[in-house]
Amino acid sequence: MKDTLRLSLVQSDLIWGDVKSNLEQFTHQLSELKGKSDLIVLPEMFTSGFIMAGKEEIASYTDITVAWMCEQATHLGSYIMGSFIVNEADTYYNRMYTVSPDGDIFTYDKRHLFRMGNEHEHFEGGKEKGIVNIGEWRIRPIVCYDLRFPVWSRNQQDYDLLVCVANWPDARRDVWNTLLKARAIDNQAFVAGVNRVGRDGMDLTYAGDSSLIDARGRVIAKCEDYKSHIQTTHISLDELKSFRKKFPVYLDADDFEIKL
Repeated sequence: MKDTLRLSLVQSDLIWGDVKSNLEQFTHQLSELKGKSDLIVLPEMFTSGFIMAGKEEIASYTDITVAWMCEQATHLGSYIMGSFIVNEADTYYNRMYTVSPDGDIFTYDKRHLFRMGNEHEHFEGGKEKGIVNIGEWRIRPIVCYDLRFPVWSRNQQDYDLLVCVANWPDARRDVWNTLLKARAIDNQAFVAGVNRVGRDGMDLTYAGDSSLIDARGRVIAKCEDYKSHIQTTHISLDELKSFRKKFPVYLDADDFEIKL
């Protein structure tokens, strides 16, 4: 893949607990991206919204959802990322999938579970971080609440783009926007944050604020507030490498080890 990555932030309302309707909705929304994007990013729990009740029913659609992602990735000629509820050996995960146009699949399980919403009582936290490679780009996936934990997302010179998918309510939108910029500056990496909009079944409202931040902490692309909106932007790996070379903060970073 060339130096430039075409990245699409897909900010959308989600239909509460209705997997089939959400997949139909995204099929329609993504159709405009055919041949125009290298990486398409969907929100957290894009098939259901951030829901705990009924997780068994939603998880029963795992194979259908993965097949849909594979079909869309092939049809659109793009990698697709997004999380949804899965059940593995009677354990539930908020699992982020990345699917390539060739059908390759990478998964990441949300590490930090949002205890204020009782997520930790319904799901198991992930143990591994992992990196997705798209050409020369090294991409690190995280999910929502993970964004608050800088040690977990610390760049050990192993990624160029941090992708965070979320259901982050507008009551805390200033925190979301601040942390996206902080993680970009901390890690000298591009950061893409994709959040939902609308009102969910718990009567929470979402502003979206889906954004792409460069390594200097500047917002270089943003979706419209409170609206379903797709924003596609080109980012340059050579530009990122040049900035890191001129301002090599990473050379003075502290060593550490995460105990899992």
